[in-house]
Amino acid sequence: MLKLPSSSMSLSSSSSTSSCNAALIRKQCRSFGASSDSSSRLKVSIRRRNEAVSCEAADSSASSSAPLVAETKEKDAGGRVGKSAADRLRQGSLTEDGLSYKEKFIVRCYEVGVNKTATVETIANLLQEVACNHVQSLGFSTDGFGTTTTMRKLHLIWATARMHIEIYKYPAWSDVVEVETWYESEGPIWTRRDWILKDHATREVIGRATSKFVMMNQHTRRLEKVSDDVRKEYLGFCPREPRLAFPEEKNGSLKKIAKLEDAAQYSRQGLVPRRADLDMNQHVNNVAYIGWFLESMPQEIIDNHELETITLDYRRECQQHDVVDSHTSPEPVEDTKVSELNESNGTAAAAAEGKEDYCQFLHLLRLSGDGLEINRGRTEWRKKPTRHANHSV
Repeated sequence: MLKLPSSSMSLSSSSSTSSCNAALIRKQCRSFGASSDSSSRLKVSIRRRNEAVSCEAADSSASSSAPLVAETKEKDAGGRVGKSAADRLRQGSLTEDGLSYKEKFIVRCYEVGVNKTATVETIANLLQEVACNHVQSLGFSTDGFGTTTTMRKLHLIWATARMHIEIYKYPAWSDVVEVETWYESEGPIWTRRDWILKDHATREVIGRATSKFVMMNQHTRRLEKVSDDVRKEYLGFCPREPRLAFPEEKNGSLKKIAKLEDAAQYSRQGLVPRRADLDMNQHVNNVAYIGWFLESMPQEIIDNHELETITLDYRRECQQHDVVDSHTSPEPVEDTKVSELNESNGTAAAAAEGKEDYCQFLHLLRLSGDGLEINRGRTEWRKKPTRHANHSV
C-alpha cells in the first residue's frame, strides 16, 4: 500500500465534443498567458485525441464535491468566462509549448526557520502546489490532482510511490523562487513528474526533484496498470522527448533504500498526526513524513549541517488516529558521494568537500504496536556552507 496524494475523487459526466474541448483550452491558454501559437498546437493535439481534455458538465447523479474548471471563473458583462481571482493573483502559466508549467513564489516569513531560509517542508509544499496548479491549468482534471476522465469513471487515483528532492541552495525570506514542472509516462506502471527550482533574480538552479506515481483503485487499494485509454488522455501534455530534471544514472533517485532493523541508533516514538497534518482525503499529507524523519535526527547534525537530499519511499497510508514511531541510523558514505560535482547534471552530493563534512542517514517510519512500515527514506547532509556552488543551466 502506498501513500495517496490529497484528493477528493469523484465521477463527472462528459458529453462535450472536441470543439468544446478546444474552446476550453483556448480560454485556459489566455487565462495563463500562453501564446496563440501554443493554443493552436494544443488544439491540434486535441483533434488527434478528442478524449484528451474534457469539458465536464455537472451531473445530477454525480457525487462530486469538486468544482468544475469553468465554475471557478468569473464572467464579464457579455457572459464570457475570464480569469478567476486566483488566476489573476497566481504568478504561474504554461510555457510557450504548453508542455510544462512555471510559477513564481515569494518565500514568506512563516516558511523559514531560525536561519531565515526556507525549510525543506516549505520546498516540498511548493513542489506540491505547483504540480496541482499545473494540472488545473490544463483543464482536464476537475479535482486538481491529475485524474483523467477515464480514471474518474473507473474510480482510479494516482498514488505517490517515491519522492526525491535535492536542494543546492535554500532561498531566504523574501526571495522569489521560480518552479517549473512537467510530467511524462514511464512504461506500463509508472508516471513521472519532475521539477526544477531557480532563484528568480539570478536564474541559478537551486534545486531539483523527481517523483514516481502509480495508479490505484480508490476502493480496493489495489495497483492498476496505466491503460492505453488513460495514457492517451495525458500524453498530449507531456514533452515529446524524454526530459529528466537530472539523469537518473547520475543521482540517487533510484538507489534502493535498505530497511532499518529494530536496533536503530536514534528513535522518536509516539508521534501523533495533528489535524493540520491531514489532507483533503483525510490522510496524512506527504510533506508531514519529512518532518517525522527529522524528529529522530540527532541534534548535533541539525545544528551543524543542512539537508541536501531526501528520498522517500511510500509504503502505507497513515490516518488521523495512527501512532507513529520514527527511527534513524547513520548510513556509511560512499567514496563517490564526495567526488567533484559534474555540472552537467547538478547532483547534490558533490557539494561536500570531504567525508568529515558530509553524512547520510537511513529512516524508517512505522506504526506503533504492530510495527507495520509506513515509509522508509534516506537523507544526505552537508556541513553548513558559507557559500554554495553555482548550478546554473
